[in-house]
Amino acid sequence: MAAPASGSGAAAGPVLEAGVGSRVGGRAGVALGVEVAVEGEVGVEVGGEPPPEQARSAQAAASARGAEVVTSTDATMAARERLPRRDYERVMEHLRVDVWSDIACPWCYVGKRRLEGAIARLRDPVAIEVVWRAFELDPGAPREQPAGTSYAERLAAKYGSSMLEAQGMIDRMTSVAAEDGLTFRFDRARPGNTFDAHRVLHLARERGVQGAAKERFLRAYLTEGEAIGDPEVLARLGSEAGLDAEEVRRALAGNAFAKDVRADEEEARRLGIRGVPFFVLGGRYAVSGAQPVESLHQALQTALSEVAPGGAAEGATCGPDGCA
Repeated sequence: MAAPASGSGAAAGPVLEAGVGSRVGGRAGVALGVEVAVEGEVGVEVGGEPPPEQARSAQAAASARGAEVVTSTDATMAARERLPRRDYERVMEHLRVDVWSDIACPWCYVGKRRLEGAIARLRDPVAIEVVWRAFELDPGAPREQPAGTSYAERLAAKYGSSMLEAQGMIDRMTSVAAEDGLTFRFDRARPGNTFDAHRVLHLARERGVQGAAKERFLRAYLTEGEAIGDPEVLARLGSEAGLDAEEVRRALAGNAFAKDVRADEEEARRLGIRGVPFFVLGGRYAVSGAQPVESLHQALQTALSEVAPGGAAEGATCGPDGCA
């Protein structure tokens, strides 16, 4: 899991200078007809450290828990221009929301809960199709990391901070999660490779239970301390989410859905996605990070209305060594 980070790029409209933040009504939001991004806590994948000035900007926004509007990221532009339209087109009142995220990602669980809250506020929540896309924060991780190193120790090593400061980061993250009804138990966390978990999530999509499987995996890792890289654990958790345990075992014994996971990750690279969660609404609007429910609700309304193409928001995301 990882450090805060963010990006900026050329906006579609001449509204804000690059890298300059400004408040919009005191909260995060999507400006109609303008490429925008909302700064917040973000993270990067392994080998993808953010430029120092971007990290400082994100950390400042994270500390204030405010929302700064800046110019759009390259990922936002790519999401608008490169996503296959046949997969993302909105028909009538149907909207597809693609979410790149990982299992070993606290902000991804917060983002999931907030997206659900935003959808619940819509007049017709049934019109929203959520598709969970694969993103590995640490693709080189073993099935389960060796025991003996606490989450606070990993954070301290990552940021060069004291154990006290690292524990403060954990306490803050746990507190934020609790506000969204989530219980994070980092003392139980058993980090490991999530590739197989993403394969099972693709199977779950074919069986119509992807959302349930995603929820079960996140809770298992972040609350219950399950070894999410263990195939037998995945078979059991999958069965609890509505999958056939034997089918999960057969899938994991071979290469089933491996190409699908790699395709998700390749698309993320093409779009310039370096931190998760990352939401693409109808192939037209991009929202980066665990935005507040109000911001996600506004983005959904904007995407449904199709008033204007191209909008983005950025918020809290995760990386491989922790989320601060």
